[in-house]
Amino acid sequence: MVAFAANSLLCRVALRGTGIDAVTFTSVRIVSGAFMLLLVVWIQGGRVRHAGNWLSALALFVYAAGFSFAYLSLPASTGALLLFAAVQATMIGYSVRIGERLSMLQCTGLVCALAGLVGLLLPGLSAPPPGGAALMLAAGMAWGIYSLRGKGAKNPTMETAGNFARAVPFAAVLSVITHTHAALDWPGLVYAIASGAVTSGIGYALWYATLPQLKVANAATVQLSVPVIAAIGATVFLDESLTPRIVLASAAILGGVAIVVLNGRRPAASPQYGVKQ
Repeated sequence: MVAFAANSLLCRVALRGTGIDAVTFTSVRIVSGAFMLLLVVWIQGGRVRHAGNWLSALALFVYAAGFSFAYLSLPASTGALLLFAAVQATMIGYSVRIGERLSMLQCTGLVCALAGLVGLLLPGLSAPPPGGAALMLAAGMAWGIYSLRGKGAKNPTMETAGNFARAVPFAAVLSVITHTHAALDWPGLVYAIASGAVTSGIGYALWYATLPQLKVANAATVQLSVPVIAAIGATVFLDESLTPRIVLASAAILGGVAIVVLNGRRPAASPQYGVKQ
């Protein structure tokens, strides 16, 4: 979970404090993530020639690009919370769409989470920029779709490696289209590689290796820590302040999602495919 939260910190500090642009950060992250995951699969003796699929790779690319552009304006703590909320809302919404019914307690939790999200986005001095918020919500929806499409994969690490590799052409096309605005320096490159190879590639591999040892409820509970870790890290390392609005919104959103996820059975929204930035 620290690795997943660190993605928000690395992206934010790179785009705020170095010369790298959002498209280049996205491309380097995807390429380095693909390389690291392919290396992990190779060490495990696997092959990814036919792993993954193009639609999942497109969803992965949309997530990564939206994530980067959102952090041009969003604080790391706010971005992580919006991402987490969008991912879980997408997966819970899908479970309802396919006919799974929420209990009264789950409905209460959902209303609480939505109220927290609305409160966070309401206009005001401490409200996040609407453009950045919209991009992060879109990124979260894309990751939720990607996660749902990968549900039930026999070898999640191999499938993720295949999807990262297939996402490289999408990133290359975007880089070509925006090449006149490209910018890069060594600190930004290092942050992007760290985000792709370490906190994404190795982070995903560790998560998938750990999942079989976790109960469903435990895995769901652990994921609730991602926005909290990101908020603490942003305060300590990026000097971002936690406003009363973000604190109250976090309590409402995370508490509401916890009630929904930890009560009842929702296999379509299995927590093993939750927030992995």
